[in-house]
Amino acid sequence: MCKLHTVAFRAVALAALAALAGCSRKDVAEASPAKPGPPSEAAPVAKLTLTSSSFPANGPIPAKHTCEGAEVSPALAWSDPPPATKSLAVVVSDPDAPDPAAPKQVFVHWVLYDIAPSTREVAEGARSAADVGGTARDGKNDFGQTGWKGPCPPKGRHRYVHEVYALDAVLPDLERPTKGDLEKAMRGHVIAKGELIGTYEKSAK
Repeated sequence: MCKLHTVAFRAVALAALAALAGCSRKDVAEASPAKPGPPSEAAPVAKLTLTSSSFPANGPIPAKHTCEGAEVSPALAWSDPPPATKSLAVVVSDPDAPDPAAPKQVFVHWVLYDIAPSTREVAEGARSAADVGGTARDGKNDFGQTGWKGPCPPKGRHRYVHEVYALDAVLPDLERPTKGDLEKAMRGHVIAKGELIGTYEKSAK
């Protein structure tokens, strides 16, 4: 009789422990936060209107801004950024290099950053951060230089994407960053962005 009671007690005890263990696992699962997914853009990015008096949107860029002319930078102007803006950045790049029919790289023509938040334009002919003034700093283009370097496409009509970014931070001195370096530093700080596209094809020789 004693043995039967012992077996029954063990069976009840094991069942209770199993139930308790099940409850505990459920409680832990409900109490634990979900694992974070892959990083994503947190807040939506506001839109800036970017324009140029040098060329129309999606229109041809005059030769004076290119390697076939005086190679002066185009004028750029943008709408008011959000009040939280602490600095601005400008990047100009060609996504159609070397051939629009078979693009292989994004070729960068200009990188500027830490532009004062009160700035609303970059004047035509401004070749570097010194011409922009204030707190602006130069990045490095894909010619291995700082400052503006104009379109000089080897083949076909290329698009030149002009971008302005409003940031909620002033970036540290990145020491002539490339576009990739700048994008990495800006990650999580872009609160508004504007884009303007112009096109260029070298004249037939």
